[in-house]
Amino acid sequence: MVLRVSIALIVLAVASPFILRGAVALLMRPSTHTVESVPERRVALIFGARVYSSGRLSAMLADRVATGVDLYQAGKVDLLIMSGDGVSPYYNEPDAMRRYAMELGVPEEDIVVDYLGTRTYDSCYRARHIFGVTDAITVTQNFHLDRTILTCSALGIDAVGVWADYQRPWGYSERSLSYSRTREIPALAVAVVDVVRQQPPDNLGEPMPLFSSEVHAE
Repeated sequence: MVLRVSIALIVLAVASPFILRGAVALLMRPSTHTVESVPERRVALIFGARVYSSGRLSAMLADRVATGVDLYQAGKVDLLIMSGDGVSPYYNEPDAMRRYAMELGVPEEDIVVDYLGTRTYDSCYRARHIFGVTDAITVTQNFHLDRTILTCSALGIDAVGVWADYQRPWGYSERSLSYSRTREIPALAVAVVDVVRQQPPDNLGEPMPLFSSEVHAE
């Protein structure tokens, strides 16, 4: 069944990315929730986005972190994973995300940072294979959410998603939204290929399971 679905998604990705997006949205709809309706999971996986040179989070990233904090404070999750681009010494999304979450009241010991989450696929793969995550709430904007649930689920995580479109504290520009929605169309097609191939990202590192000795061994 999984193989048939994967083949069908690849065919859609090649034939029509627009149809693919609609099909994935339909498949992922039962797994999409609000903070209030989402079932409990052990971690929230929060995906990185732009951080300004001043250290201020972009509106979309601020919403993602704030939504993760809402989940934590509502008792929906025990830990927050901040996964983003922290490869360069001059640019660091996860540290900025952690600082903001702490400002909003989350203890530092309940925040995990992943500096190598430079792509959605990498974030999900590393959550499963490095941190041993078996269940998670993915947190991002609505246009991106289906892809995160699809990717994490295909990699062996019992994933549900919560949309983070609160538009706080600065609001989204129409230009930013338009770019992100347009970019998501080819990105989803690439994601389908990624989850079928399931190749480890570069610089994967050693397992660091968050819960006892739970880490997936191939």
